[in-house]
Amino acid sequence: MFFSFKNHFNRLFIVLFIILTACQLQEPEKNHGIVFLENRSNQLIINKSNKNDVVKMIGQPHSKSINSEDIWIYIERTLSKGKYHKLGQHVLKKNNTLVLEFDKFGVLISKKIYGKNDTNKIAFSKQETKNELTKRSFVESFLTSLKQKMYGNRK
Repeated sequence: MFFSFKNHFNRLFIVLFIILTACQLQEPEKNHGIVFLENRSNQLIINKSNKNDVVKMIGQPHSKSINSEDIWIYIERTLSKGKYHKLGQHVLKKNNTLVLEFDKFGVLISKKIYGKNDTNKIAFSKQETKNELTKRSFVESFLTSLKQKMYGNRK
């Protein structure tokens, strides 16, 4: 029986190429909260749907308002792996928040959905507060640095 390495190598190359390209097309995603929250919220009708309808369609709320039990909040968050220039870090694809408000009879009176572009950008201060109470003494800081040097060279 004649064995042709060239024919088997071409077949193996084609099979590996198909497998590897199929794996690259799929993006792994991490979902948190209610999946397809925007589609589900579109099925809710203002002044017609009630709390029972919402629980059947979406489920129990993630949180309720502190001031009122009649404001329910649902969250959907989807993270995906970044492309090559992101070095595999997670990228936020969806960040939806649904806020439902009910009247005293449990009928839906308003619904608002906030997307990832509706969130506020918060700038944090670069300044640091110095704490004089937890400041180390000279001896303690010297011994800590000596300990780091001793145990830092171990492998």
